[in-house]
Amino acid sequence: MTPPTLFSALRSLFLHISKNPADRGTVAPRAFIDKLKEMNELFRGTMHQDAHEFLNFLLNKIVEEMEDDRRNAVGNGNDATIVHRLFEGILTSETRCLTCETVSSRDESFLDLSIDIEQNSSVTACLRQFSASEMLCQRNKFFCDSCCGLQEAEKRMKIKKLPNILALHLKRFKYQEDVQKYIKLAYRVAFPFELRLFNTVDDAEDRDRLYELFAIVVHIGNGPHHGHYITIVKSRRSWFIFDDETVETIKESDIPRYFGESNAGSAYVLYYQAV
Repeated sequence: MTPPTLFSALRSLFLHISKNPADRGTVAPRAFIDKLKEMNELFRGTMHQDAHEFLNFLLNKIVEEMEDDRRNAVGNGNDATIVHRLFEGILTSETRCLTCETVSSRDESFLDLSIDIEQNSSVTACLRQFSASEMLCQRNKFFCDSCCGLQEAEKRMKIKKLPNILALHLKRFKYQEDVQKYIKLAYRVAFPFELRLFNTVDDAEDRDRLYELFAIVVHIGNGPHHGHYITIVKSRRSWFIFDDETVETIKESDIPRYFGESNAGSAYVLYYQAV
């Protein structure tokens, strides 16, 4: 019988994995994939699809399904879903008018962070740039309510509330006008096994929170719609590579080969969990 929702299909898949004896090998996620294709036509074809788009669709669909279930149930209240408890953080966009010094701010929630990357940089440096000040001037002036007009301003994005699981999407695909298609930025971007977000967070209570890397989605290939994905996951102090039905161990010292600029592939989505 086909599971009624994507969340129930995912739950059944994890139950199947947990009950599957090790000597039986891998589990084929057919019911989950069938439900995914039913829910979203983007995944129905044979063309390679984007892992970050899949993450966004999966998390938002699970939230939608869980909230629908709660509306149909009695007395469950408005508690946060498991997706929100794990992945949700809050960003604050602050804009300071350079004429009257008035600061306006706007909060927005996020389930993952997409960060621009540069050649021979690091995730720490990219996060610092993500939160760097931006000048709003000339054609990009800010409308200040206090001044009742367009003014030069300084804008900055900061994390107000840190999530329990930080999903970092490295923006490796960029649209290039001259060839009219997306190209891959195979830049070398070093990522740490432990991460603190000192330069990115606001005055949050847990601004020195330590994160540990536990999973990496790697893209192999030249473009977003072709190539191959593999996943590297830490479990019980060991690292494993998942490549379709092939699962192998990998030394932690070999993981930097996925920083980028090699045929091995480039880290595309990084998953950190709060310690």
